[in-house]
Amino acid sequence: MKVIVALCLLVSAALAAPPPVYRATDSQNADILRFENDNDGTGSYKYAYEQTDGTKQEQQGELVNVGLENEHLVVKGRFTFIGDDGITYVVTYIADENGYQPEIEQGPGGAVPDAVVASLLG
Repeated sequence: MKVIVALCLLVSAALAAPPPVYRATDSQNADILRFENDNDGTGSYKYAYEQTDGTKQEQQGELVNVGLENEHLVVKGRFTFIGDDGITYVVTYIADENGYQPEIEQGPGGAVPDAVVASLLG
């Protein structure tokens, strides 16, 4: 009887354990936690997703000056990922008639590596 109780306690503890934390190197094994997609068919849209590896992205686009010569899309968004260094990076951006304009934030652990900044700024 004691063995059965001990076994039940072990199984309960294993099932109650938090899910494993994925790192950027595990992105091929990441599961999708949330996905939203809304496209009205006129050029405006928004979408968002979140994965078990800590990756998140939200983006919305809006067609402005519709029917005019300077008609263009304005895109605003934000994405988050956990780097190989364990730091969470957040990039908030707008892309409009003035180009791509990112702002990079990070969690604790130091400055944004030059390679990350260079890859985002092109």
